[in-house]
Amino acid sequence: MKATQLEEHLSRIDLFHDMSDKAIRRLIGSGREVLHEDGHRVIGEGSDLAMAFHVVLDGHGVVTSAGVERRIIGPGDSFGEISLIDGEPRSATVIAQGPLRTFAIPREPFVLLLDDHPEIARGLLLVLCRRLRQAEASMAGS
Repeated sequence: MKATQLEEHLSRIDLFHDMSDKAIRRLIGSGREVLHEDGHRVIGEGSDLAMAFHVVLDGHGVVTSAGVERRIIGPGDSFGEISLIDGEPRSATVIAQGPLRTFAIPREPFVLLLDDHPEIARGLLLVLCRRLRQAEASMAGS
């Protein structure tokens, strides 16, 4: 994807839509696009080091935890932030379901991004709260 297309794409994602064009360009300079083939394990629960935060650009992935499918992710969704924030092992596995293209931001630039743009941190808190509520509702229904 061309840089201008990526800039437009990322600026439409909830986490980044409040960022300036300059900040989006800085974000793009900090990360890279990655294409994952169908069935590829993008991140693995428990054993993988937290190397990057991912934003789904195209395609879908399945998120599992303890061997149970938790959700399907698609364009605009993100994953990998929990381990980058707390330094603990990955809490879930993400497997590409068909071709999956993500924008990956390594740990250091991600942490700096959160420091420089608190609106992203607020957005991540909302995402994490939504996931926690879904997990609690799922456990209550079990």
